Amino acid sequence: MVKKRNRDPEVLPEAPSAQGGDNDSGSDDDVDMVNVEFEWFNFKPEVDFHGLKSLLRQLLDVDSQLFDLSALADLILSQPTIGSTVKVDGDETDAYAFLTILNLHEHREKKIIKDLTEYLIEKSKSTPSLAPLVGLLTSSSQVGLVLGERLINVPAEIAPPMYTMLIDEIEAAVEDKEPYEFTHYLILSKTYNEISSSLDQEDAPRTKKNKAIKTSREVFYFHPEDEVLQKHALASGSFEYTKDEGEGMADSKRAFSEMGIKPQGSMIMIEASKFEGASKAISEYLNAAQ
Repeated sequence: MVKKRNRDPEVLPEAPSAQGGDNDSGSDDDVDMVNVEFEWFNFKPEVDFHGLKSLLRQLLDVDSQLFDLSALADLILSQPTIGSTVKVDGDETDAYAFLTILNLHEHREKKIIKDLTEYLIEKSKSTPSLAPLVGLLTSSSQVGLVLGERLINVPAEIAPPMYTMLIDEIEAAVEDKEPYEFTHYLILSKTYNEISSSLDQEDAPRTKKNKAIKTSREVFYFHPEDEVLQKHALASGSFEYTKDEGEGMADSKRAFSEMGIKPQGSMIMIEASKFEGASKAISEYLNAAQ
């Protein structure tokens, strides 16, 4: 099992490597590859605040404007032994990724958690597949809110160790009588739809038919592990963001295709008894995909 670097001074043999090219020729046979060794760390409040806040902004996308991200980052950093950061140049640098969990019931009186919970309830009410979440989020159920994000191009293979370590840390915290004995786990994440470019349709007649086919129905995952997790879910689904990023933003997000993309929020609720199995399934899925 992969250990966090600051608990194990030896090099991580299982750490995944990221590879990138410096050659723009487009040839598959002549590409300079760069290997990057990732390291896992506990949160370090005096170092991780700004990097964590930036990743939270990326996770919440346009709706990050609705929340006090500084307060959210401070809350996460107040429990440094729960969750992980992933870095490449030692623990004094900004994180490339993070994963953590917050007890929504334990912190229910904090404004940032009140705001987040109200937001999640509102989105659950607006999405039929998420309707079961409303009762859980308005009750005294011990719901653990799982928050995780990584920079673009950081490989998905870092996810299984992070989930494994999170489960181990929760078990240790429960043994120490800390408030991490959850009934359910709620993963807040992101998905997207492909959307036809407004630039491509400037000369096309603006008919109802054109508008109807503008956005695809197929859901794509920013995090491949989410596709695995939702198979183990009590309830899951995507929802529209509250803030409107503007029609032109889809064109600026044309990544790897002629289509633009329309990000949306995603929630996955998993019963506590199924969370460890879901975590193992992530590892099996990503290993099989290699």
